[in-house]
Amino acid sequence: MCYETAVSMYGDPLPETVRERLDKELNSIIKNGYAVMYIIAQKLVDKSNEDGYLVGSRGSVGSSLAATMSRITEVNPLPPHYRCGKCRYSDFTSEEVVQAHLDGRCGCDMPDRICPVCGEKLIKDGFDIPFETFLGFKGDKEPDIDLNFSGDEQGVAQAYTEEIFGKGQTFKAGTIGTVAEKTAYGYAMHYFEDRGVTKRRCEIERLAQGCVGVRRTTGQHPGGVIVLPKGMDINWFTPVQHPANDVDSPFVTTHFDYHSIDTNLLKLDILGHDDPTIIRMLEDLTGTDPHLVPLDDKDVLSLFTGTEALGVTPQDLDGVDLGTLGIPEFGTNFVMGMLRDTKPKTFSELIRISGLSHGTNVWLDNAQYFIQNGYCRLGTAICTRDDIMLNLINWGVLPEHSFKIMEAVRKGKGLTPDQEAEMREHEVPDWYIESCKRIKYMFPKAHAAAYVMNAFRIAYYKINYPLAYYAAMFSIRAKTFNYEKMAQGREKLEYYADLIRKNAEPSDKEQDEYDDMKLVREMYARGYSFMKLDLYKAGATRCKIIDGRIMPSLSSVSGLGETQARAIEEEAAKAPFLSKDDFRERTKVSKTLIDLLSDLGVLGDIPESNQISLFDLA
Repeated sequence: MCYETAVSMYGDPLPETVRERLDKELNSIIKNGYAVMYIIAQKLVDKSNEDGYLVGSRGSVGSSLAATMSRITEVNPLPPHYRCGKCRYSDFTSEEVVQAHLDGRCGCDMPDRICPVCGEKLIKDGFDIPFETFLGFKGDKEPDIDLNFSGDEQGVAQAYTEEIFGKGQTFKAGTIGTVAEKTAYGYAMHYFEDRGVTKRRCEIERLAQGCVGVRRTTGQHPGGVIVLPKGMDINWFTPVQHPANDVDSPFVTTHFDYHSIDTNLLKLDILGHDDPTIIRMLEDLTGTDPHLVPLDDKDVLSLFTGTEALGVTPQDLDGVDLGTLGIPEFGTNFVMGMLRDTKPKTFSELIRISGLSHGTNVWLDNAQYFIQNGYCRLGTAICTRDDIMLNLINWGVLPEHSFKIMEAVRKGKGLTPDQEAEMREHEVPDWYIESCKRIKYMFPKAHAAAYVMNAFRIAYYKINYPLAYYAAMFSIRAKTFNYEKMAQGREKLEYYADLIRKNAEPSDKEQDEYDDMKLVREMYARGYSFMKLDLYKAGATRCKIIDGRIMPSLSSVSGLGETQARAIEEEAAKAPFLSKDDFRERTKVSKTLIDLLSDLGVLGDIPESNQISLFDLA
């Protein structure tokens, strides 16, 4: 499978760079018995793609060329290179390719070129990620293939595992909820209060410590599926149960926490994520192929440093000076602050920022300090775990030692005296050694690359298909999008935004609401608007585009849940509502919500009752 894909991309015979890496990886994977894990992941991804949903890869699986060639991940870990999609010409050795590799840039940052053989525009590929991050230095590290499926497809993918392995061979991974410290303190305190006994605080704390960590309840991991080998009994490894002892639950979970058995049985991570759902909705609304979005689009790159590509100014957006509002991974205040500090100009710099933002103690009090004080720049700071191994090898540290140092640092274990001495021996700068010591957790480059690819695609739609972009965002990403506060025009939006701004201590929900309001404000500033909610045209949970405006979803009305919204959509499709009584009877919506819908004008001129008088009959 891998060689068929490789030949379809690079021709036959394969370029030496491709063949050597593929041989090395496949020998390790097959020899160590891990091929089955790749096959399972490949089947799940193929199933999702057939259903029309992209699958994002998590973790370091994108470091593996075998994973790329078996279509598990879109990330190509080879060094930067050009290849022709028509005649299979490739270039791994020209001066600009080598320079991109030395500068730490990825393929899409290289200048455009025409194929010297057939005249087609060459594809710029390669993210330059070492396979050791995923498979270990000797290729014997057990692969952990984590995949992000659309939330719409996650349940389908999990059910498909039972189809692959057979009934009774797959189980949901269980979790164990334990007593937290504050809860334990409450238990101890209330025990004595109920009995009218007075105890000193230190004694209550002592007793509470004995309760911390005790099993409280069981649940299920959101994406973990445990696979049982054929011919074995699940009870040899773990008891099984319905989660939280709910016998009506359709799922059977492992009673033991999956961490206790993940070295005995195979666990698949089939996780849900918004990005594939958003991209599918954008594809449906625009009829375009997201795979064809160019990853070097200059307008899209400009969003990460300004708002010009959106046709608005920071004054229009109440001071927001970047165009990344709503862009996954880049729309939070924290990451927007990083963008202002670093001013990225290339795709590879976006990957570095993603690595910095997902790590712990990697940006704050670390890379930010060293960049601001001139010790390094964004391109030379430690941003992903792969940087450490590659940089140390370039400084002359033995490859195996470089790998061990990377593994220690990325887990937050710091450096041993011997490792620090070896780094100093090879003249590794003091700031670099200090930076390694401060790190608590590091993101893999492959994970960052996969996230940035999807974020970049969504940003492309934001510029080129704005209505589709905002419709998708308000349907899927904006969890607090509210019809009454946000879809009644900019004046009303600013009124509610001002109320939150004046609140000295806004709640988490209010803060989330304010973040969504920023995106709505941006939409208004770009000249787009909402339609009045129409009972017979609106979708239950998804916005629609009608006559160049956005029709909000029914569920955007506060208090109207997804189930009720779907009931309204279904009943409205069957027949018109004769009266509010008829509406309440058919949809089971409460009188309070009906009054709210009436006040908002959603129910139009539907009469109160469907009783007909003799006068009407006459």
